[in-house]
Amino acid sequence: MSTTPPGQIRDLGLVRRVRDEDDEEEIQQPLEWSLIRRLFTYAAPVKKKLTALSLMTVVRAAQLPALVWIATLIIKGPIARGDFSAVLLGVAAYALLALTTDGLFHFRQRYALEIGETVVNGLRADLFAKTQRQPMSFFHRVKLGRIISRATSDVEALRVGIQDVLFVSAIQTGQMIFSAAVMAWCDRALFLVVLALAPVLWVINRHFRVRLSHYTRAATDSFSRVTATLAESVNGIRVTQGFVRQQTNAGLFRNLLADHSRYSVALARTSAILTPLLELNSQFFVAILLMFGGWRVFHHQMQVGDLITFFLLANQFFAPIAIIGNQYNQALVAMAGAERVFRLIDTKPDWVDDPGATELSDPRQRRSGFTPDMSGINPDLYGLRVEFRAITFGYDPARPVLHEVSFTAGPGQTIALVGHTGSGKSSIINLVAKFYLPTSGELLLDGRDIRTITSHSLHRQMGMVQQQNFLFSGTVLENIRFARPEATDADVRAAAAQLDCLDLFEALPRGLLTEVGERGAGLSVGQRQLVCFTRALLADPRLMILDEATSSIDALTEARLQLALATLLRGRTSFVVAHRLSTIRHADLVLVLDQGRVIERGTHAELLARGGPYAVLYRQFVQVDERG
Repeated sequence: MSTTPPGQIRDLGLVRRVRDEDDEEEIQQPLEWSLIRRLFTYAAPVKKKLTALSLMTVVRAAQLPALVWIATLIIKGPIARGDFSAVLLGVAAYALLALTTDGLFHFRQRYALEIGETVVNGLRADLFAKTQRQPMSFFHRVKLGRIISRATSDVEALRVGIQDVLFVSAIQTGQMIFSAAVMAWCDRALFLVVLALAPVLWVINRHFRVRLSHYTRAATDSFSRVTATLAESVNGIRVTQGFVRQQTNAGLFRNLLADHSRYSVALARTSAILTPLLELNSQFFVAILLMFGGWRVFHHQMQVGDLITFFLLANQFFAPIAIIGNQYNQALVAMAGAERVFRLIDTKPDWVDDPGATELSDPRQRRSGFTPDMSGINPDLYGLRVEFRAITFGYDPARPVLHEVSFTAGPGQTIALVGHTGSGKSSIINLVAKFYLPTSGELLLDGRDIRTITSHSLHRQMGMVQQQNFLFSGTVLENIRFARPEATDADVRAAAAQLDCLDLFEALPRGLLTEVGERGAGLSVGQRQLVCFTRALLADPRLMILDEATSSIDALTEARLQLALATLLRGRTSFVVAHRLSTIRHADLVLVLDQGRVIERGTHAELLARGGPYAVLYRQFVQVDERG
């Protein structure tokens, strides 16, 4: 029976690694104070509450030993003397301190929750903003589940670390320090016995902290893989059910769960050893204190009342040890989450706009209002001029997918990109849209190198309709307005009417207010595509990109769109990737690509007359259309 190496799963005859790049990062120290300091920079909006909470933490740490000390003073003094009035005064002082202690506990807990929420919100907002600014190469490289895991489980671990672990541990540590100070003041000889505990605790902590840190990070990483696989499975549910892969995928998912469970159990077992050891050492030292303290009482070196005081304070000293041991595990989880969140936030983009880049001039600013109709608009003043000069490009620079590509798209012209899958059509579109930068060569827009143009200004003048017609949750109206948030309802209706699809939208259950569902699941494929077309028209772009935009539309719907598409493309520089000949036939320039090279160029009629590769592709398309 074959076995699969750890960290891998066998699927479709291939071995695919399920670990992400985080697994290969060097493990940091168990507690990284630089990360803690950085976390609290997100608490700037509640800085006053953070200061107040810090003070309350110190005060509360002192109050707990003080309560014990007052109780022992009452026992040794008024109760031992039989002074009832003094007992009442002592009890009143004790009650007042207890009320103050509980009052501070209320505010400490409330402020800790507010600070934790502020930090978590800031982290998530920063994470989202930094992720949104990443180039497309980042999203091709990083799994969706990994991003979701950082923003959910890792950030939640940080919330627990801030709200509970940090301040609880600070109080418990402070309680030990204040108890130690009072014990040292009461009896230095017995306190030296307590100090002997420190080396033992240090040795135990040193032995377990590396193992706990390793298992904590391993459990966190394995849970991230579970999240990534779950997100991938939900997104691909149609493929899963279509190929009856439910049982197989469930088995693979159980393997990932078993991997996560193994690390979680190992973490729990290690923690279950550490906590009893700490408790055992506390009891062991109490026994030693009893022997040594009893000996001192027998030899009249201290009074029984002082011994009782010391033991009550010793309990205040030893009690937090087990609590801190448990909090340490949570601290490691939070620290692992902080490392992963900040690693994603600090991920440097593969490229950014040049610091000297300026905005692309926008002639649309000279137009009053919003007018989708391009009638009467001079293409030379409106459409972009796009020039490819010996462009070579590779998603991996060592493996180019485009080789020395050169052509010019004049303002208002339509460029059709034709070729088999993998020929480089989408790569050209990605470069024109500045989703990627050329490896070598020049890409000019209106005579300017694309590197000198800000991405934002280019994308504000661009419209795109892709084969995967992505819609956001919300209404049809909201999805169309996504391209132009300031557009009025009348603008949206005008754009839909110009595309001759307003009647189709109004025929929906709630018209333009119909909910599209997650990823547009509430609409048919054709309806989703029409929403995307209307969204692109509403943007009133200078540069239009259609990537297999009509592949999901039936022949009847496409016939309605042809006139509207002509209107949409008129006066705008357009790049069209399409297998529908009706779109290609009217292009000003057809580029035939093969393995990243332009092997033919010309108009539809010119290329057919040559009888070359385009003519062969044309005959194949005609045969497919006829069979369809």
